[in-house]
Amino acid sequence: MHSPVGGQNMLSDIEIAQGAKMLPIADVAARLGLGEEDIELYGRYKAKISARAEQRLSGAPDGKLILVTAINPTPAGEGKTTTSVGLGEAMCKLGKNAVLALREPSLGPVFGIKGGAAGGGYAQVVPMEDINLHFTGDMHAITAANNLLCALIDNHLQQGNELGIDPRRIVFKRCLDINDRALRFINVGLGGKVNGVPREDGFNITVASEIMAILCLAEDVDDLKKRLSNIFIGYRYDNSPVFVRDLGAQGSMAALLKDALQPNLVQTLENTPAIMHGGPFANIAHGCNSVKATKLALKLGDYVITEAGFGSDLGAEKFFDIKCRYAGLKPDCTVIVATVRALKYNGGVSKENLKEENVAAVEAGIVNLKAHIENMHKYGVPVVVAINRFDTDTDAELKVISDCCEQLGSEFALSEVFAKGGEGGTELAEKVLLACEKPSDFHLLYDVEDTIQNKVTTIAKEIYGADEVVFTAAAQKQIAEIEGFGFGNLPICVAKTQYSLSDDAARLGRPQGFSITVREARLSAGAGFIVLLTGSVMTMPGLPKKPAALSIDVVDGKITGLF
Repeated sequence: MHSPVGGQNMLSDIEIAQGAKMLPIADVAARLGLGEEDIELYGRYKAKISARAEQRLSGAPDGKLILVTAINPTPAGEGKTTTSVGLGEAMCKLGKNAVLALREPSLGPVFGIKGGAAGGGYAQVVPMEDINLHFTGDMHAITAANNLLCALIDNHLQQGNELGIDPRRIVFKRCLDINDRALRFINVGLGGKVNGVPREDGFNITVASEIMAILCLAEDVDDLKKRLSNIFIGYRYDNSPVFVRDLGAQGSMAALLKDALQPNLVQTLENTPAIMHGGPFANIAHGCNSVKATKLALKLGDYVITEAGFGSDLGAEKFFDIKCRYAGLKPDCTVIVATVRALKYNGGVSKENLKEENVAAVEAGIVNLKAHIENMHKYGVPVVVAINRFDTDTDAELKVISDCCEQLGSEFALSEVFAKGGEGGTELAEKVLLACEKPSDFHLLYDVEDTIQNKVTTIAKEIYGADEVVFTAAAQKQIAEIEGFGFGNLPICVAKTQYSLSDDAARLGRPQGFSITVREARLSAGAGFIVLLTGSVMTMPGLPKKPAALSIDVVDGKITGLF
């Protein structure tokens, strides 16, 4: 646990969460103007918001949309979700009608190394244990729908393969929401004729499944079924594409996802409403919560705080160029979360020495923050930099950051929400409220009608700072096939390391003189984007040497060890 100002003797995150005075979720809903008929209860403190409520609110005016993003993540931790939660709490303290629109956690990081994704300290969403584990079952529904499709594919092969699917060229994989490297590459259908057609297969983590991306971009059930029907399965023997609609699987998959499609309502430690729904990874997928949740939050709140995964080079770029493009959203403010420690890490200081004052290292590492500020300005939205303050930060180090923000025309505020909750975020909230009143000339980075190569080159040069993009022979062939299938006009979803602006995790700060190598192109026709893989991004992570799972337990009926 980190030590923000005043936080040296704090309880653990789960101890704080378990001591929360939660309101019945029906009361939280009532604060938003939602009645009993508008929600479906999942126990006392969780609910799904019904489609009826969405229809009733469709004509209501939209609130202001605030995106929280960050610099490139470091082992020191930046606290993006914590800042998002604290900002929402602070706005409510200032008398504003604020609603959070956040992503659901994945079990992979929860039991791996990263931990949960419900905030931290006194800026958390609760019930923390439920949210980080089974929640309302959305992840399980996505897993089931994904694997139903896989079962239907293999059954089709077994029952005569009427479509002429080439078992060697099936690209849709099974999924599981647990980090399990042993499942990256597997063989299925072994054991003789009665057990299926032998072929190579593999697993993705559930949050990397195209079904997750589809759930997060679907506007309603009809759109969900349309997107499911467009999932690219693989190739026939004659090299023509096969889609889910060819199998006729979209209806049964939608049946499994019907309830999961509805957004979830929970609350923060200070009872601020939080809509949590969907959670695609940002280094593999587009890294944003669902369109339905964000649009619903905009109808319910005057200010909506949402987030995008990892740094702005991944999460924010995809939030703007994929999610906002499809949903017609127009953000009013972008908040970039940073820490002094992370900037010192980017300046060459080892993790063990980050607590020591080192102004020179902050000055060296500030280039990473500068890149993110400049990149976000390219979208025409006002920027506020939030420094998640730690007790080891010094005035001299903070001055380097404030001077940088002033030079780049960005507002700057300290945040102490981890230790103080909403009270620690009022300075940030005031700066964000002022920014929301400024003109926002939101525009996208590229035209989808451009070529795939030109679109990714624009992202690489404008956002990553690359000199050029190199395409492997395999990627060039795959791009030609995607364009030949008629999908060249989709947005681009770059899969790359989150730790660097480049595709090399070791290159910190603001790398110069580098190229981005696209090694593979994948068509996500259902989600509606093209995934271009760079570096060595894994779609099924592995567990670390000491997984967080080894510290999680149930003691006297209470879950312990979550963080």
